[in-house]
Amino acid sequence: MKAGSPSRAARVSRAIKLCGTEQADGVGRMLHAGPLTVELDNGNLRYLHVAGVEVLRGLAFLVRDENWGTYVPALADLAIEQRADSFTVTYRADCQRGKQSLRYEVRIEGHGDGSLIFSGTATPATEFLTARTGFVVLHPLKGVAGEALEVEHTDGKVESSTFPALVDPVQPFLNLRSLTHQVLPGLKAVVRMEGDTFEMEDHRNWTDASFKTYVRPLSRPWPYKLKAGEAVRQSVSLTLVGEAPKAGGGDTGKSIEITLGKATDARLPAIGLGMPAQEIDAALASIDLLKRAAPRLLICHFDRREGHGYKQLQGYRRLCEETGAECELEIVVESLYAFDAELTNVASWVREAGLKLSAVAVCPVGDLKSVLPGGKRPPAPPLADLYRAARAAFPDVRLGGGMFSFFTELNRKRPPAKLLDFAHNGTCPIVHAADDRSVMETLEALPFQVQTARSFIGDTAYRIGPSAIGCRDNPHGKTFTPNPGNERLCLVNADPRQRGLFGAAWSLGYVASLAATGIETLCFGAPTGPLGIIHRASESKVPCFDSPGQGGAVYPAYHVVAGLTRGAGAALVEAKSSDDARVRCLAYRAEGATLLWLANMTAQVQTVSVAHRGKAPFGIVLDEASFEEAVTRPAAFEADVKPLDTGQLVLGAYAVALACINDR
Repeated sequence: MKAGSPSRAARVSRAIKLCGTEQADGVGRMLHAGPLTVELDNGNLRYLHVAGVEVLRGLAFLVRDENWGTYVPALADLAIEQRADSFTVTYRADCQRGKQSLRYEVRIEGHGDGSLIFSGTATPATEFLTARTGFVVLHPLKGVAGEALEVEHTDGKVESSTFPALVDPVQPFLNLRSLTHQVLPGLKAVVRMEGDTFEMEDHRNWTDASFKTYVRPLSRPWPYKLKAGEAVRQSVSLTLVGEAPKAGGGDTGKSIEITLGKATDARLPAIGLGMPAQEIDAALASIDLLKRAAPRLLICHFDRREGHGYKQLQGYRRLCEETGAECELEIVVESLYAFDAELTNVASWVREAGLKLSAVAVCPVGDLKSVLPGGKRPPAPPLADLYRAARAAFPDVRLGGGMFSFFTELNRKRPPAKLLDFAHNGTCPIVHAADDRSVMETLEALPFQVQTARSFIGDTAYRIGPSAIGCRDNPHGKTFTPNPGNERLCLVNADPRQRGLFGAAWSLGYVASLAATGIETLCFGAPTGPLGIIHRASESKVPCFDSPGQGGAVYPAYHVVAGLTRGAGAALVEAKSSDDARVRCLAYRAEGATLLWLANMTAQVQTVSVAHRGKAPFGIVLDEASFEEAVTRPAAFEADVKPLDTGQLVLGAYAVALACINDR
């Protein structure tokens, strides 16, 4: 049967096309109390608004396992009473893993004056190992970062301060009892927390789009055990002080307007891919597709603890020669004292393998795992000495340093950047939350990370990646969260959305968020495998791609990566979306035309209008209708260019469009 025919396409469900999983990720129920509107989502609250202004991003009672993975509780006896001007919610929730079991009971009350109280009582049925059990309060970034904040501490003292403008590497506020900030002129919100000592961390460290206030100080040991039958009782209240307007907000059904301006001096960064050693054979088996994607850079991972040696270096050489990509060798340094000899040995293997390097990046084993503020760091060589040894071993290539994990670790252990040619870190959007909207919201935090890095690396070049939706490593625990059910879970390596239209939209949004920040390169996860853009068979069955008769060659994100690699160095064009939470845009100049990328960041249909000069645009749309051809016949899909009505372009859920606008 021909690829893309209706009968074949019908066998691929909409859920798989969009997110790679049949697991539902629906929107919660809206509730209101006086001027306050909130969304009840799986027992917790999201998007607390007053008159269309976001007061809190979230308010939740959470249970995390010993590796910081978040339990998805089973709710029971859920009762929701929405009255004319108030509401009440009650339920119980069960968290179970192996022989461990915990139940908590919740009551949420919203009142006519816009106040709210959320109380929770957790009682373990068995001894229960946890990294955190209790409340989390999320303040949004917009209208909050850098703005005034009144802080009340547990000893009753009150201080006037501000939310951090740059990303704070540690907790900006400790021993908290309440937080007060301005929502609108003449209106303040007071959040009060009872039952334990709370503190705040800057969630932007992990790309979460919020400031998080949480229970149990990080100075106390973790993971910790809750005793069977011993209840944990906490509550959080929200009170509005001042004149509160009636509830209201923007029209989310309104068309998105894209405004294009002039070309700028900023350039589209080079786009590359991570190259895990375990994916060498699969990448070589798909070399034609990888060559077509044309990554400008391959970050080739080298770790002697994993048995990497001459064979892996030969594989990297073949891949770089075949694709024409530059090679950055990412070396995990094992030795504490003999690191100079270790690096010299690696350099000799590189020469013997014939691998030509454009750059080398080094990171000690001791810096691979996260260290909580105030915690004792694992032993590691002094970075200045390590960098000098790397320069001596690899004298003719650029040197990078920083972290192979998240920005959090780079921010907490800032390298001597003057000794480097570039600093680097990766990111992951599923550290603390794994639902679709939270993942997309992480894009808000990326420019803050770059701005913060610039504050301590100065003019040293900055590279980001390899990054994907899934984790390339879990610096917070021993391993990844298992994902046998192909679900949306925190801290997993194999996130199903990497294979869906969601992954393409997220990838475009990722580049759009970072393109104008001045970073040197941006690398996505891998060519193949769970972090990849090209499908390969694995021990776990992948819906659609591994089904008989429905095999696919590439994931939708492949087309975003392949398209953007061709634009490296192009002049960026001013492009602004009227609502980038719904539609992200990216534009640049190429051969006398403006290439405009658009991505629907939501599960709802969005209508987009683009004001432009020149001829009617043409291009391609990657959506549910084109999914089958895009994944099975990538070359044919990209060649099927059609006129686009950018006066009213309809983008389906997580659709991506590329429009070519000729000036003449």
